[in-house]
Amino acid sequence: MYDYLIAPFSEFEFMRRALVGSIALSLAGAPVGVFLMLRRMSLTGDAMAHAILPGAAIGYLLAGLSLGAMTAGGLIAGVLVALAAGAVARFTALREDASLAAFYLISLALGVTIVSLRGSNVDLLHLLFGSVLALDEATLLLLAVISTATLVIFAALYRPLVLETLDPGYLASVSGAGAPTQLVFLCLVVLNLVGGFHALGTLMAVGLMMLPAASARLWAEDVTAAIAIAMGMGVVASYAGLVLSYHAGVPSGPVIILVCGAFYILSLFFGRASGLIRLFSGRQHLEA
Repeated sequence: MYDYLIAPFSEFEFMRRALVGSIALSLAGAPVGVFLMLRRMSLTGDAMAHAILPGAAIGYLLAGLSLGAMTAGGLIAGVLVALAAGAVARFTALREDASLAAFYLISLALGVTIVSLRGSNVDLLHLLFGSVLALDEATLLLLAVISTATLVIFAALYRPLVLETLDPGYLASVSGAGAPTQLVFLCLVVLNLVGGFHALGTLMAVGLMMLPAASARLWAEDVTAAIAIAMGMGVVASYAGLVLSYHAGVPSGPVIILVCGAFYILSLFFGRASGLIRLFSGRQHLEA
C-alpha cells in the first residue's frame, strides 16, 4: 500500500511539485467553477481558456518558455477577449455566447499558428496539454499566489457576488457593486485559467475548474457547501490522478481530468441533491 499510494511522492520531487500545484489549482478553481456554473457561464470558461492561447504564444515567440512572458501574454489576451466579446454582444445582434465562440475559434487557430512559426511539435503539445510533472519553483510560486489571491478576493466579495449571481436586480437596487463585481469575477476567471494553463495546458485548464463544480452541484444546493465539496473533489482527483498516471505510465494531466470526470459520472447517478437515482426514487414515491 505504501509503495503504491505514498512512495511516488516521498521518492520523487517532481511528483510532490505536481501534487502541490494541482491542489493549489483545485482550491482556487472550485469557487470560480461553482459561480461560473450558477451564472450559466460554464462554456464561457472553456472559451476563455482557449482565448489565452494567442497571448501565451506571443510571449513564447518573444521569450521562449518564459513563465513571466507567457503569463503576461495570457492575461492580456484573456482580458481583451472578454472585453471584446462583451462589446460585440452589447453593440451588435450577436449574443455573448456566439461572440465568445467566434473569438475562441479565432484564438485557438491564431495561437497554434504563432507557436508553429518558431516552436516544435513538443512545444505545441506543451502549450495545448501542459506538463504538470514539470512544474518548477517559479511556477509553483505563481500558482500559490493565484490561489491565495483568488480565495482572499472571494472572501471579500462573497456576499455581493452571490447577490449578483442569484438576484442581480436586487443588488442593482441597493448598491452599485454589480458591475465592479462582474469585472473582478471575470478577472479571477482569466487569472485561474492562466494558472491552469501552465500545469494542464490550454485544452484542459478548465477541466479542474468545472468538473468538480458540476459534481458538487449534484450533491449540495447551498453555494458554500458546493464550493467546499468541489474543493475536496479537486484535491482528491489531483492525488488519485497523479498516482494512477505514475503507475500506468500515462500523462498525468489527462488522468487528473478523467478522475474528475469519473466523480461527475458517479455524482450524476448518486448525488444527494439532484442525482438521477434520487430523482427517480422521488418520482416513484410521488406516484405511489
